[in-house]
Amino acid sequence: MAALVAAVWVGITAAGVFAPSPSPDQLPPGADLLMFVLAVALLVGFVAYAIVEWLQTRRLDSIARQFDTRTIVLIPFAIAINVVLGQTVATALKVPVYLDSIGTILVGVLAGPFAGAATGLLSNLAWTFLLAGTPFGSPFAWPFAIVAVEIGLLAGVFGYAGVFRSRPDAPIERFLAGLVVAAAVLGGLVWYGIVPHFRDLCADQGGCFDVVQPLGSISPVFLAVAIVMLGLFLAIALILALRLLGRRDLGVVYVLVAGAICGVVSALIAAPIAAYVFAGVTGSGTDFLVLLFQRAGSDLQTAVLQQSLISDPIDKTITYLVVFALVTAASRRVTARFPQGERALGTVRG
Repeated sequence: MAALVAAVWVGITAAGVFAPSPSPDQLPPGADLLMFVLAVALLVGFVAYAIVEWLQTRRLDSIARQFDTRTIVLIPFAIAINVVLGQTVATALKVPVYLDSIGTILVGVLAGPFAGAATGLLSNLAWTFLLAGTPFGSPFAWPFAIVAVEIGLLAGVFGYAGVFRSRPDAPIERFLAGLVVAAAVLGGLVWYGIVPHFRDLCADQGGCFDVVQPLGSISPVFLAVAIVMLGLFLAIALILALRLLGRRDLGVVYVLVAGAICGVVSALIAAPIAAYVFAGVTGSGTDFLVLLFQRAGSDLQTAVLQQSLISDPIDKTITYLVVFALVTAASRRVTARFPQGERALGTVRG
């Protein structure tokens, strides 16, 4: 990690100021240079880690074991989940979130940080280049590939630490304390991140609490996926509520806090990219928040950071809860066969 950060700093310092996007619909000239710098930094960080492990053990087991057959089969499905959900949210829903990293986090939790990072990187590259010219292509995805890598890495670390394991039948005092923490975190994220967005939509556009874009502007494919998504998320919310209240499962609280932490880290990395490369306009529902903060008096860089520190924790908290529901609902026999599955389930510790 130290080698990666140092390489990013040296590369950006040497490259100087990046040219912003000339139009919201065009790739900015600075994106090419920025991605080259970040790609080199990722390579430097990976090579540095591999060299250290080789010098210590004369093997690369911690990397190789994460890419077994099950993981390699899971990664393409995870990439498809990321792209379909992410593009649907950007196209069809009026929500200040992304939901484009469920597959990345799932792979990271079950297989490990390097597998999660690879899934995030490949997702963003495929989203822009492989799907270019299709309804699912996006020119805004690939400059944020380093953010996707960070999300996969953190998910792998949290999975290794057992954050995603179920913790049922908690003592009543710990359970009540966990409820207070969960209510405070979720309430704060909703109050400061979601409510202002829809309140201002009501004032400016008259679309009070409409979570879907005007139907005439949405293609049937994205509309169908959006409706299915909303139904699934409502079902997952119900499952998590029943798990939390019925089984006194504190695992929900652990995952919620971990998601918020991941969101803050992602925001700190993504905000400079959005500000300097895209001038704050990335074609998603979060652009409205950037404009809102600018109207309140913030400069571009501050407005983008404010938006990111709201949208990313909300997004990652929702995503972490979805992955937690998937991991705990799946067959334990199947989940445990992934490289990090037993640690994620809590059946192996230490």
